[in-house]
Amino acid sequence: MASSVPIPVVCAVIERDGCVLVAQRPPHKHLPRKWEFAGGKVEPGESAEAAIVREIREELGCEFVITRALPRFTHAYAVTIEMIPFVGRLAPGSPEPQAHEHLGLRWVPPAGLSAMDLAPADLPVVAMLTASGP
Repeated sequence: MASSVPIPVVCAVIERDGCVLVAQRPPHKHLPRKWEFAGGKVEPGESAEAAIVREIREELGCEFVITRALPRFTHAYAVTIEMIPFVGRLAPGSPEPQAHEHLGLRWVPPAGLSAMDLAPADLPVVAMLTASGP
């Protein structure tokens, strides 16, 4: 049986003007064309907080400021991940997000997330957002 140690993965719920930013996965990656909260794997020796700031800088070319963490949870794909979601905003003076590694970006009201074709691991994040409110 495969190792059951989950891979730590961070995601960012970037809030602005009552909406959150979602990104569409490219067609050549796992879960092609699904929408997701941007993020990625935590590197060895890296904190989850440092990882999300780095990932957002790499993927979107902008600066992310964490305002709160949401509860961690595990999700099983072909491997099990430990999803570590953060809520935050763009830093003052940050460039606008750009789709460096995604097909596109969209600002969506949290209530509209349920109508999007989201990656399965992002669905619990949406549930937490809609349960807690803005």
